[in-house]
Amino acid sequence: MIRSWMVIGGVAFVVALAANFITPSDRKWFERLQRPRWLTFEAAIPIIWTVIFICGAWSAYIVWERNPGTSSTWLLMALYVLLEIVTIAYTPVMFRLRSLKIGTIIGGTGFIIGLLLTLAVLTTSGWAALLLVPYLLWSPIGTYTTWQMLHLNPQAA
Repeated sequence: MIRSWMVIGGVAFVVALAANFITPSDRKWFERLQRPRWLTFEAAIPIIWTVIFICGAWSAYIVWERNPGTSSTWLLMALYVLLEIVTIAYTPVMFRLRSLKIGTIIGGTGFIIGLLLTLAVLTTSGWAALLLVPYLLWSPIGTYTTWQMLHLNPQAA
């Protein structure tokens, strides 16, 4: 029997694979951009996002297990998937369009969806909502960083 955590983890993994649609020229474009001087933790960003995605999947699992198969739970699952899609889209879309402005917009959109999801989940499980807090804390940092980079690299708007 397939368990709910397997499905949730599998969906999260498959959506995360979409971030790999980055060409070498897209990556080179981004690597050439100036960064804020305070951005000293760039190497840790993939680890931070991995932890955030694990927390998000765990949150979704808790929500599903509380009310499996109900229409409200399916709606919440759709919001979890939407949040992950928007979050994962940040890098390939921004790189492909070579636009830090688009990256900032996607980052801000992700934060709004994350906040709405956290508030919606709070009525189901405080723990599930708490597991979304790392996203709510980190997402604005990433969005602000992109916004700062936009000002340092106006040609990459």
